[in-house]
Amino acid sequence: GDQFSTSYGQTFGIGLVSVQYSFHGKASHSGQRPWEGRSALDAVELMNVGWNFRREHLRLQQRSHYVILNGGDQPNVVPSEASVWYFFREVDYPRLKELYELGNTMAHAATLMTGTTVSQRLVGSAWPAHFSKIIAEVQQKNIERVGMPQWSEADQTLAKALQKEIGAKADGLKLKIDPLEAPRPEPIGGGSDDIGDISWNVPTVYLRYPANIPNLPGHSWENAVAMATPIAHKGCTAGAKVQAMTALDFLLSPELVKRAWAYFHDVQTKEMKYAPLIKPSDQPAIEINREKM
Repeated sequence: GDQFSTSYGQTFGIGLVSVQYSFHGKASHSGQRPWEGRSALDAVELMNVGWNFRREHLRLQQRSHYVILNGGDQPNVVPSEASVWYFFREVDYPRLKELYELGNTMAHAATLMTGTTVSQRLVGSAWPAHFSKIIAEVQQKNIERVGMPQWSEADQTLAKALQKEIGAKADGLKLKIDPLEAPRPEPIGGGSDDIGDISWNVPTVYLRYPANIPNLPGHSWENAVAMATPIAHKGCTAGAKVQAMTALDFLLSPELVKRAWAYFHDVQTKEMKYAPLIKPSDQPAIEINREKM
């Protein structure tokens, strides 16, 4: 991250369902006998078109995006196999499940329009995170004790140069620590992380430490620039100190542990109970990045 902060409640990390839809049709010669084929690619495209029209009628908080994994082999053959990979995101579990079920409905509707069939694979999931107020309050005090790293002139020069290069606001590295704030009444969209599942099973907190340059787009080469510089080293060192100090606070104070569990049982999970989105039959997709790794 690029800031030094923590939070509690549902302030960071929305829920995610990652699912691949594979459509199965019938191959035929596209030029000579296309009527004998059933295009799996047509089903993929119709699902995507249907979903994009439905976006107008979805909540502003939702996020959904997709990539086509397989669109067939060549134009001369009606594609018998095609697949699309969707991410569905929402800010709470009931709405996330509803969004996922809507995606399944769209996939089924696409098969009815194309005379194809569909199978699906749940690749991964993440619950919307909820972090402990008790742990966050302790961690915030330690953030303030450690303080922001001392950035050198070279650190700031690099940060501002990169920001200027990509057309972002060139205000350099952050100098102040963000205060601990109450969660928003209505969470907003953002990234997803399976720490969300952990947070619904044990009192959990999240630490953002200043090891990167602000105002960058995320998931891009620009975000990798700082990793081999003193900026990352200083930020990681500061973050490690806060984690160690917070762990010691709870190891040395059983009362803090009791309060953290009380918040977990009496506030966080009083009405919302954890139910995994992944079923025992869902197998891990360990092959996805095999070529890149």
